[in-house]
Amino acid sequence: MAGILVIGEVHDGHLAPPTREALAMGRSLAATSGASVAVALIGSELGASAQEAIAAGADQAYTVADALLAQPQIDLYLAAHQAVCAAATPDIVLLSRTDFGRELAPRLACRLGVSLLQDCLQLETEAASGRLIATRPVYGGNVLAKMRSAGTPQVAALRPKVRDPLEPDASRQGEVTPVAVALDAAMAKVTIVRQEIRAGDGVKLEDASIVVAGGRGLGGPAPFTELEELAGLLGAGIGASRAAVDAGWVPANWQIGLTGRTVTPDLYLTVGISGASQHMAGCSNAKVIVAINKDREANIFRESRYGVVGDWETVLPGLIQGIRDLK
Repeated sequence: MAGILVIGEVHDGHLAPPTREALAMGRSLAATSGASVAVALIGSELGASAQEAIAAGADQAYTVADALLAQPQIDLYLAAHQAVCAAATPDIVLLSRTDFGRELAPRLACRLGVSLLQDCLQLETEAASGRLIATRPVYGGNVLAKMRSAGTPQVAALRPKVRDPLEPDASRQGEVTPVAVALDAAMAKVTIVRQEIRAGDGVKLEDASIVVAGGRGLGGPAPFTELEELAGLLGAGIGASRAAVDAGWVPANWQIGLTGRTVTPDLYLTVGISGASQHMAGCSNAKVIVAINKDREANIFRESRYGVVGDWETVLPGLIQGIRDLK
């Protein structure tokens, strides 16, 4: 019996970074409960992912390899994960709330006949009952609530970037158990007509150690050209608030916040962002926040370590020139 089962993701035969974070959370929970930690790895080509998962903290890996899983057919992946859960009989099922996790988590919880602890920032076990307690945002991110799952298995979707992965330990040993699942193409209720994979420009936002982001205060799309220049000088990823995305100034994949991406950079530099709670939900774990805003009462200054009260049109060019001079 696997006390904790982490639903893994495999990209190009390797373990995805969010799965490493979920395994670290699983190990933390196991440290207090004494449970074992297993991982479910499903796809067409699993490569070295099982050994990578064991090195990242798993005690056991359950695998399902099938050519039908080459396409992201959620119905086929759901059937495979349900079969793994039946084989592993876990008390706790952890997923990462990636794009894939958002699709899979509610479906899997429904198939298992339990509720879902969604968008968890922290997980712990209650001392008296041993039940899972999740801390998650509610009311648009304005309040953090603690919630407990009543069913078994307890299913929780963990927000990416809220937990550091463990340092890989190549000496760890674990069992790899293939699970036989009878998959059929007819199980898929959706037909994938076309896939478009777009190569990202610059530094990947979630992995960037420095992130530069702009908001409504920039007044339009043109100033983001200056932000891109600044990001290039710093080797930074570039993001935006929801207001800038909704206005059509920048692509949707730049959005940082409760309904966008979560970033945890060493330095988060914001320009013209007010710091609403929904935005801060996506960047609150940044080590240092620097804010440029002309409104001295903006909430972003309560969250930032350093702040400049001033018009971006005056401050930003000077900042860019200063960095050029340093280089």
